[in-house]
Amino acid sequence: MYLRYTERKEFKTEILDFLPGEEAGLKSVTIRIEGDYAYGNLSQESGVHRLVRISPFDANKRRHTSFAAVFVYPEVEEEIEVEINPEDLRIDTYRSSGRGGQHVNVTDSAVRISHLPTGIVVQCQNERSQHKNKATAMKVLKARLYELEKKKKLEKLEKLEDAKSDIAWGNQIRSYVLHPYRMIKDLRTNIEVGDAEKVLDGNIDKFIKASLLLRKSAKL
Repeated sequence: MYLRYTERKEFKTEILDFLPGEEAGLKSVTIRIEGDYAYGNLSQESGVHRLVRISPFDANKRRHTSFAAVFVYPEVEEEIEVEINPEDLRIDTYRSSGRGGQHVNVTDSAVRISHLPTGIVVQCQNERSQHKNKATAMKVLKARLYELEKKKKLEKLEKLEDAKSDIAWGNQIRSYVLHPYRMIKDLRTNIEVGDAEKVLDGNIDKFIKASLLLRKSAKL
């Protein structure tokens, strides 16, 4: 859905890390998106998304409910200094699996960086070069640490309790129901759309715009 959205916007995308699901689908994916107002718009997608459908992997064709957590971070510009103590990092290398089993790397070029004080873990296996993967992973780590520090500052504001929106499994922002009826509903703005296929094909502007207007009216 998000890749189709970025195509519509003519944004530049790059898949930094892709972890396939144990049986099908994906377990996690990290995508870098570059374009005008990319973060401002997509930041409204942070939260838990709920999908209800007949599972194609269930021989009995039963209805299943799935959840996906979406996290959106701004990329830290080079001129913003984010100090990281090398002693706070654990850097592991492993063999890149490649997306969907393709482009399998025979060397340990993939990089995983763990920031011990915060518990933040980032990884990258997009490049064949371990050096390039490490540089990209560090950039993602800086972005997440920057967002963490920004969040800490916001928490000092009096009205934060009404404004903050921590991502947790209980914080559901949108439901995608494909069975027994077809409807997608945003739980923050109560916007409902019956054309589920169109939304899943990347047409999410209506939800993003409504969320931005809600934040503006509430002065969040």
